[in-house]
Amino acid sequence: MNIRSLILFILVVLPGFGFAGINTYYLFPEWATLDASHRNFMKIAKSSSPSLSDLYIASAAENRHRINCFAEGMGVLLGFTISAIGIHGMCSLSKNKSN
Repeated sequence: MNIRSLILFILVVLPGFGFAGINTYYLFPEWATLDASHRNFMKIAKSSSPSLSDLYIASAAENRHRINCFAEGMGVLLGFTISAIGIHGMCSLSKNKSN
């Protein structure tokens, strides 16, 4: 492995996988919270006489967790994209080196 590939690996691939891993770590608890929030909203909506303010509060809580899950999921995708760019750069370097 030449120095350029090592630099790409250390500065691009590893941080990309790290970023994806951290976002995945925070995605799963947020997903469970979203599920619980959705069940709470459905329980309130199916109750015999739900008040409008209770529905708004439950809906806002569900939307907050839905947005957080979206953001964490995009962080996972971004981390893997950064890693893929680094791996592609490493492959391109070794292809040019053999010519």
